[in-house]
Amino acid sequence: MNNDSSILMSLAPVSHDLGGFKVHRTLPHTLRTMVGPFIFFDQMGPARLTAGEGIDVRPHPHINLATVTYLFEGAIDHRDSLGTFQRIEPGAVNLMTAGRGISHSERSPADERSGGAVLDGIQTWTALPRSSEEQEPAFEHIAADRLPVVEGDGIRLNLIMGEAFGARSPVTQHSPTLYAAIDLAPGAAIEIEREADERAVYLLEGAATIDGIPLEPQNLVLLAPGHRPVLRSALGARLMLCGGAPMDGERHVWWNFVSSSRDRINEAKRAWKAGEFALPPDDHDEWIPIPDVPKTVSYP
Repeated sequence: MNNDSSILMSLAPVSHDLGGFKVHRTLPHTLRTMVGPFIFFDQMGPARLTAGEGIDVRPHPHINLATVTYLFEGAIDHRDSLGTFQRIEPGAVNLMTAGRGISHSERSPADERSGGAVLDGIQTWTALPRSSEEQEPAFEHIAADRLPVVEGDGIRLNLIMGEAFGARSPVTQHSPTLYAAIDLAPGAAIEIEREADERAVYLLEGAATIDGIPLEPQNLVLLAPGHRPVLRSALGARLMLCGGAPMDGERHVWWNFVSSSRDRINEAKRAWKAGEFALPPDDHDEWIPIPDVPKTVSYP
């Protein structure tokens, strides 16, 4: 906790070494499950794997959430049970809405593997409102050149989701959402708007302060509502801003499943074990089994 009025708390990550690269996870956290609709926040890498190697996340299921993938470097091939195949590259957005249920895989493209695949990006999950948790699953890809860019005085802000800083993103939002990538040149500063009820800042690299308070890399820093704090960097920094309106009630997380109902999660566990989820039609020979002890759980 920080006693300064600009900051509510700072969430330190749990880091996992996945063999060749690390993932830093700040949501869900023992102190906080969600920030706005964001219920999962992973920094993937940055990493370069050895020649011939790549990322191979086998098919796995989701329910009652939407995944948002945003890369800074590298590429990922997305395949899902709707029959989607989509390569995502830096600056673009993959939004996969699981709804009542979907499965997908994420793998390094063949052309990325020869020299050793590169991975640097953020994957988040947003919870769906109760009224749309069981909607039909869907997928959308928004190319980098369709996302609004706000620039000026050493600032470059890519608005990934929502409406802020005088711009509006075309990416679907299932509830009021704020999500942006921010690059600050040395000496640059930006005032964080207060329109979103819940906001958090994440320092990817470099050095930055919020109202003079230094930020720790890979920590998700929750901002006090109603304040317009100033984000500043003396040496340059790359950051993420996320948040939005509070969700309409508690959400539970177990492995890759999110829901307002624990019973619904238990049903999804049963269905995946029983092979009742469809698999991607062009990636169905292997899949990730249900773990005995998942790494992603809600608290308590």
